Amino acid sequence: MATVTQHAVTEPDTAPRGRPARKRRTGGHRTLTVIALRVVVIIVALVLWQVMSGPVVPEYAVSKPTEVYDALTSMLGSATGWADIKVTTVEVLAGFGLGVAAGTVMGLVLGSFPLLGRVLEPLVAALNGIPKIALAPLFLLFFGIGPWSKITIAMTGVAFVVFYNVYLGLRLRERELVEVVQVMGGRRHHVLGYVTIPTLAAPFFAALKTGGPLAILGVIGGEFIASSEGVGHELFTAAQNLDAAAEFAGLIVLVALTLALNGVLSALDSYALKLLGLAARRRPQTTS
Repeated sequence: MATVTQHAVTEPDTAPRGRPARKRRTGGHRTLTVIALRVVVIIVALVLWQVMSGPVVPEYAVSKPTEVYDALTSMLGSATGWADIKVTTVEVLAGFGLGVAAGTVMGLVLGSFPLLGRVLEPLVAALNGIPKIALAPLFLLFFGIGPWSKITIAMTGVAFVVFYNVYLGLRLRERELVEVVQVMGGRRHHVLGYVTIPTLAAPFFAALKTGGPLAILGVIGGEFIASSEGVGHELFTAAQNLDAAAEFAGLIVLVALTLALNGVLSALDSYALKLLGLAARRRPQTTS
């Protein structure tokens, strides 16, 4: 009887232990399958591009993957190409950083003072309604064709996105939580740490991820209009020369820059949310 009782107790404990392992193996297998299918799709697209360029689509308009590879290799193998990439990267990072700082300050100030926010909000909305690329000639006249005109264009686009996320986040902050902290004797820094920052974390990082491509768009647009260096300048030159291979090579560089910036922001987002205790918790696996 003792042996039977022992088996009855221990068997349910050993059975569920194997199930999560099978689920983990299945999940890993699905991930590898998805990655393999993505690679297959890319290879098929490149093969179709190579075959259809010329017989179906004019080669001067779309070039060929082999020619794009040669143009990209030539760009990355020259000092001029890396100088252009460096200029564009510096302009994007500077414009993005200044835009985040300006938008955060504006959002915190107008969100913390409701009367000031109601007075200035229509003006901010009117300024935000102006296409940022339309301000490029004005910035070029004021700052010249140097990097500061592109930095300012990028900063303007990012600042409004960050501003609205921070401003609306403060306005939607739950007043009841603020009152609870104050009733418990909390001061301003307690309200900031326990209510304001956790409330603003998600919309703030969402604004950062949205602002990254806007910064790149502003810099490239400014370099298109008037510049003597940068990836945008090279793209404009390639378009004038009807050099589709160089055009696609520049676009690949911009895609890589966008993915790198988004990867850094995603990692920072995950780390900050985890630090604040706001990261999504995995549900415990249940067994049937």
